[in-house]
Amino acid sequence: MSITPADEVLSRTVTTLRGAGCVFAEEEAQLLLDAAATPAELDVLVHRRVVGEPLEVILGWAEFCGLRVRVDAGVFVPRQRTRFLVDLAAELARPGAVVVDLCCGSGAIGAAVAARVPGIDLSCADVDPQAVRCARLNAGPDAQVYEGDLYDALPDSLRGRVDVLVVNAPYVPTDEIALMPPEARDHEPKHALDGGADGVEVHRRVAAGASAWLVPGGSLLIETSEEQAPLTARAMADHGLVPRLSTNEEMYCTVVVGTRVGE
Repeated sequence: MSITPADEVLSRTVTTLRGAGCVFAEEEAQLLLDAAATPAELDVLVHRRVVGEPLEVILGWAEFCGLRVRVDAGVFVPRQRTRFLVDLAAELARPGAVVVDLCCGSGAIGAAVAARVPGIDLSCADVDPQAVRCARLNAGPDAQVYEGDLYDALPDSLRGRVDVLVVNAPYVPTDEIALMPPEARDHEPKHALDGGADGVEVHRRVAAGASAWLVPGGSLLIETSEEQAPLTARAMADHGLVPRLSTNEEMYCTVVVGTRVGE
């Protein structure tokens, strides 16, 4: 079989990406070739990846739970492990349920839950204006997207009405951010990564306010790490929620689910 110019370009791109340390060089090379309209544009895209820019930002989208999610520069890129958080939220939701995606980033989690459970009443919120712009594109025309710090972003009309409160708040301890891969450390906003001294500061703030927003029997779901899960669970218990731990070893994901006791 003869080698075509397209094969040569693909091979050269794979070699360049592999040399830069890209683990999935073959898949990334094909995506960049598909995205580039000209050889010159391909050179620019490959250079951006080689210097550490996230692939998803270069492409302008991320694949997440079967959806193509818009991701702009400076917005947290949804992680594939977070599919487990979506799975758990979808199990608890039902058509007509009020679902809030707090610290929503691009809105990927809320959009994925809505795709899995049609008919939910979805609201998303984030403190970052760039993230909010992405979430408004991703969450769907029926969703409400708010800008503000945690519960301050939500309208009072949601107070005491939320069935499922799903949260992927930052949980990297401040001192460990320097150890993260450059594509996250250098290209994603620090407020989306930094969980404070022990990684659980935002989780404590979320847990402290959750009961006021959940219906009796409603659930708060927070993605965390295996090491920090006991701290996340304790934060929920300290504020009247009954926590339980769920893990998925294949996705390397840990979620604490806190349920508001019925009244």
